[in-house]
Amino acid sequence: MKTLKIAIQKSGRLNEKSVELLKNSGFSFDNYKSSLISPVSNFPLEILFLRDDDIPEYVRDGIADLGIAGENVIKESGVEVNHLVPLGFGKCTMKIAVPVITDIVSIADLHGKSIATSYPLILEDFLLKHSIKADIRTISGSVEISTNLGLSHAICDIVSTGGTLKSNGLMPFCNVMDSEAMLIGRPGIQEHPIVQEVMQRIRAVLRAKDNKYVVLNIEHKNLDSITSLLHGVRSPTVVPLAEKGWVAVHTVIPETDFWEKINQLKSSGAQGIVVLAIEKIII
Repeated sequence: MKTLKIAIQKSGRLNEKSVELLKNSGFSFDNYKSSLISPVSNFPLEILFLRDDDIPEYVRDGIADLGIAGENVIKESGVEVNHLVPLGFGKCTMKIAVPVITDIVSIADLHGKSIATSYPLILEDFLLKHSIKADIRTISGSVEISTNLGLSHAICDIVSTGGTLKSNGLMPFCNVMDSEAMLIGRPGIQEHPIVQEVMQRIRAVLRAKDNKYVVLNIEHKNLDSITSLLHGVRSPTVVPLAEKGWVAVHTVIPETDFWEKINQLKSSGAQGIVVLAIEKIII
């Protein structure tokens, strides 16, 4: 069976989460810090550790069959790859930021201004969609200081907490794009049986992460009100208990509305609620 290659970030904010995801998906390998390639011992796959900026091009050119990279990096690369699975980590927002004291109060006010960024292709696309002509100044490194140095009227950069902006006298002005880590592949590779298996494993891990397994006890007379609140992967599992008139209900609850559901279950008479982490959900 042919061995495929998946490229992940060698170091940086996506490395740890990418390694964790692949290991939780059942792939056994060493996270070598000094090597570019690590074979998977229990699956026909090799891990390539690369600079994040290089991953989209390596995938497009077929050097790697798959890759994990941020959507911002993929878009800025300008290369065509298949977006296979959004991975839910490495989330960030790219924003245009302006000085706290400025005459820029609407997107139209960016017309004719200079904007510093490390992502010129993304910014150019954003400005084009809004029919704005501005002077894009590409800067590597600390983009935030460009306004204080008189190099630009605004900046476009990744923003997380906003602390760096504030310390440089800037404030968020508008969103350019939201980004998260994405599993990508070269054109047509998603039909490969090994890739199908990789995607199935990753999706199983992601589903498990987004849900909790819940077991609760309820009087049978309240079962209808409880099951109306629960849907699980298909439907709740109901098991009779030794005590007459009582049943145990097993179900899966999404993390997003977990506490709301728990409170509703308690109000409907649920007792002895046990919450368990899920390792994988395969559908």
